[in-house]
Amino acid sequence: SSFSWQTTFQDGGEEVEDGAVYNVTLKKVQIQQAANKGARWLGGEGDQLPPEHTVRQYETSKIRAIKAGTLEKLVENLLTAFGDADFSYISIFLATYRAFASPKAVLELLLDRFGNLETSSPGEMANLNSLESEMLLRAEIASVLRAWLDQCSEDFREPPDYTCLLKLLDYLKNSMPNSDMESKVQNLLKQFQNQEVETVDGFCSTSSSDLVDGEELEISNPEEFSCFQDHVVAEQLTYMDVMLFKKVVPYHCLGSIWSQRDKKENKNLAPTVRATITQFNAVTKCVISTILGTRELRIQQRAKIIEKWIHIAHECRILKNFSSLRAIISALQSNSVYRLKTTWMCVSKDILLMYEELSEIFSEHDNYLTSRELLMKEATSKFANLDSSEKENQKKSQKRLQLQKNKGVMQGTVPYLGTFLTDLIMLDTALQDYVEGGLINFEKRRREFEVIAQIKLLQSSCNSYCLIPDQKFIQWFRRQQHLTEEESYKLSREAEATADTNILSPKSQKSMVKRISTLFLGTDVITPPKEQPPKISPAAGSSGESTDSASVSSCEFNHSETEDVCMTPVSSPEDPLKKGSIGSDKGSSSSKGSDSNKGSGSSKCSIFDPVSGSDSGSTPTRDSGPVPCSGPRVLPVYNRQSGGSCIIRVSMDGLHASVYKSILITNQDRIPDVTQRALLKHNLEPGAVEDYELVQVISEDKELVFPRDANVFYGMNSHVNFDFILRKKA
Repeated sequence: SSFSWQTTFQDGGEEVEDGAVYNVTLKKVQIQQAANKGARWLGGEGDQLPPEHTVRQYETSKIRAIKAGTLEKLVENLLTAFGDADFSYISIFLATYRAFASPKAVLELLLDRFGNLETSSPGEMANLNSLESEMLLRAEIASVLRAWLDQCSEDFREPPDYTCLLKLLDYLKNSMPNSDMESKVQNLLKQFQNQEVETVDGFCSTSSSDLVDGEELEISNPEEFSCFQDHVVAEQLTYMDVMLFKKVVPYHCLGSIWSQRDKKENKNLAPTVRATITQFNAVTKCVISTILGTRELRIQQRAKIIEKWIHIAHECRILKNFSSLRAIISALQSNSVYRLKTTWMCVSKDILLMYEELSEIFSEHDNYLTSRELLMKEATSKFANLDSSEKENQKKSQKRLQLQKNKGVMQGTVPYLGTFLTDLIMLDTALQDYVEGGLINFEKRRREFEVIAQIKLLQSSCNSYCLIPDQKFIQWFRRQQHLTEEESYKLSREAEATADTNILSPKSQKSMVKRISTLFLGTDVITPPKEQPPKISPAAGSSGESTDSASVSSCEFNHSETEDVCMTPVSSPEDPLKKGSIGSDKGSSSSKGSDSNKGSGSSKCSIFDPVSGSDSGSTPTRDSGPVPCSGPRVLPVYNRQSGGSCIIRVSMDGLHASVYKSILITNQDRIPDVTQRALLKHNLEPGAVEDYELVQVISEDKELVFPRDANVFYGMNSHVNFDFILRKKA
């Protein structure tokens, strides 16, 4: 007989057990079924049947999802989650448990406490209905172990002893001899041992050990670079990015783990994420070195190189490679390249419009909504969805895209990883690790998994790429000698000083200046920054080598640094000369010690993505007090006070202003509390609170100095950037 059904969900409240708190949802299914076969002749089916000819049945089931618990309860829940209809629990736990436990601790609980019936007390197994037989228990454990090995095999990579893998192998030999899983673990052990001497292949390292004998680092040769076709360069950059992104271990991205990478003992932490950042930096530096590395270039030649990189960026967009696309755009927006106003005047109008459209992808408007929506839209699509407001660019885009489609091979999507890193850091900042009673806040892990799942989805999509490495290009790329920030700035000044300003007639030069100023600044003419090299951050070093501790390799760039550093080009097309305009617009300036604002107004509201010197960044400090772990929570955002909290950026006096730590403050925090947390984040002695003062930067020449016991939240100027300096008292 025909039937239809309707499902509704109802909040069932909470269930509290010893060591665990559960959210309960009641799932009610209404089944409407024809009373007999003859009812079909009445001309209706299911809910269209007259009431007297149908039978309604209701089935109600309970879904229990653990929201907080001890480690023992969370591990035990791995064995009962399916029975509680919490089907995603195992995946969420495996993707996030490294934030609160080690593989050894979880494996010992799983195998020794729950895997050994002789040592398990009746109380521990009460929620497992005492498991009718040892075979049933072993089947549950085997299911969890299988998922662990399939989803997170990297957890067992512990050279040289491989303690956990050997313990697991010993368990399988005793409990499941000659099983497929035993063979799988043995093969995994051999694989790890064979790879022990290998490291993550970053492709872009410029150390001498990565060069073929006889090769040396070299300044880019423009002629050699011009020999590579635009689409070939984009494909090779995509090949490198794909290889690295597929190797990213998702838990390395967790805020609680990534934020610890600067500690001395963690210099090898999250190597897969560091490798993607190193590659991003290498692309950015390669762009700058090709544009500025050769002093002898004429202005038209330099403009042609800029045009070529814009075309390469467009090819990256067609390939859905948002990582290298952003690296190229960041390089073109860097101070040393952006200030080449005479060179930019020689870039053709069509290509400038193309550059503008590509730059708008990473606009910080509405928390980088454009890039986020585009990434999710194309995450699993076969090809890029290209739209252009300029007809000529639209034609070229569609032609290139059609060539890709004719190849018959689907494309994956390579994201800009910094977006996800910052999202996870912000979640780690805003949500507590533990709730009342010292229970692990698993609701936080569910929120983190929403981001991790996106990373894993994109990693899976990257298997669709079919790219072949071009060793000629890769070797050229590796040989490039990267310029330090000081070197690139010096070369930029020289290039501008020697530019022949007479190459354009006064009329054409005037119209070109107007066009570029409209494109980048709206109405103002491009103004070069003060003629002095930017300060070099000690965190980033001055050698131009990649420094993972700062997540970037030059203060000038502004890309994958999601935590401690947010590098801002002195002038960028998205927000030119921002540093000079802070606090100067709309009457937001304030003199020292004045203008205490309680409003929540702000010039920006974005938080997550650290591009163009904006928002977010860093490892924020978590408050110690417990918070409820139920119901939706509005996360605090940078440059906006909401819900009695906000995130501020604190840098140390004397260091580059872009090297900062993000700290979450509430309307209860006073100067000593915030100062102490800032000292801790900067790895300084927290007991030295009395030796420092905290000031808010209002503009280049104005600061807001706080009295000793002032409430920071209510005392700060909320109409300018939430940038603070920690300064040692005189």
